[in-house]
Amino acid sequence: MFPKCFSLDSSAKQEALLSQPLTVRWRYDSNITINLTPAFDKERVYLPLGGGAIVALKARDGQLIWRSEMGGELSASPVADDSMIFVASETVGVGDAKHPAGALRALGREGGVTQWMTPLVKPLRGSLTISGGRLFAGGSDGRAYAFDKRSGGVFWSIPFTSPLNGQPVVANGRVYFGSEDGTLLALEETTGRVLWRYRSTGAIHGPVAVANGNVFFGSGDGYVYAVSADKGHLVWRKRTGGGVEAVLLTGDSLVAASLDNFAYLLNLKGGVIWKRLLPGRISSQPLASEEAALFTPLSSTAAVVLALRDGKQVNTLPTGEEMTSSASPVIVGDAVVVTTEHGLLAFAPPANSTSKKSAQ
Repeated sequence: MFPKCFSLDSSAKQEALLSQPLTVRWRYDSNITINLTPAFDKERVYLPLGGGAIVALKARDGQLIWRSEMGGELSASPVADDSMIFVASETVGVGDAKHPAGALRALGREGGVTQWMTPLVKPLRGSLTISGGRLFAGGSDGRAYAFDKRSGGVFWSIPFTSPLNGQPVVANGRVYFGSEDGTLLALEETTGRVLWRYRSTGAIHGPVAVANGNVFFGSGDGYVYAVSADKGHLVWRKRTGGGVEAVLLTGDSLVAASLDNFAYLLNLKGGVIWKRLLPGRISSQPLASEEAALFTPLSSTAAVVLALRDGKQVNTLPTGEEMTSSASPVIVGDAVVVTTEHGLLAFAPPANSTSKKSAQ
């Protein structure tokens, strides 16, 4: 699942970080990690866990700050700002287990205490996104939401016919949602009014990228699409060998991660600059700077960094175990943080000795 990023260091720092040798600075051990991307701010990582729990860790050394338990299970990747962490959950084993209810909470940064809670008829899915004072999310029942992040009040709620299981993206007064039936929706940010919709033939899970008057996205039908931002008309599409789970804008190029085990770099007109075979399927959002991109292939034992110039491998981050999580890697400060089946690994320049933390 794909996170809405808190503000990161400069791309120059990211580039230096991705390309230089990295070692494990710390690890947080847990056997109940889930396929949701951690939230983070400038100093902390918030790791979602099974059983409706989330833990706050210091990004510098992995020290546990607090643990908060909401019950049920977490249902979407959380997101954080400088004062709160926003968490979506679903009930488990209550009433009709096939139709769980949902909830959205804001937890205080300092103690993980609930600041407000909004009950929902159905759980939220995919990832939560912050833009200004609003929090955007999609539901398992196909409903698109805009919440007031200060109170949890609903600014607007618009129903659609298919579940929304991706990450909303806000750009130029619009918010984009991808659906399980392959429809990309462009809504007015302030009202939720539908501006246009474009239908592909595969589920849209990853966030879109917006540049040069176009919206770029990947679909489960194996294509990377470019549609016009004003009307949603097709500009071009490029076929890959598998479902495209993520696209990422970097400079004047587009990184695409496909379930055919290849990473692609496209120009913004749809031309393939290069493609490189990786040791597993790519189901998570890559990390990228202007010069390099990091991928976490499933079933492999290392994250891989490719140079964007030519696609050649310039770095690896060994995890010591087969990667099975589709949670995306994140950068917090000078650390690259990767979720594994058995916890969290923080890779950083080899200045500090490795430390090990355990779930409480």
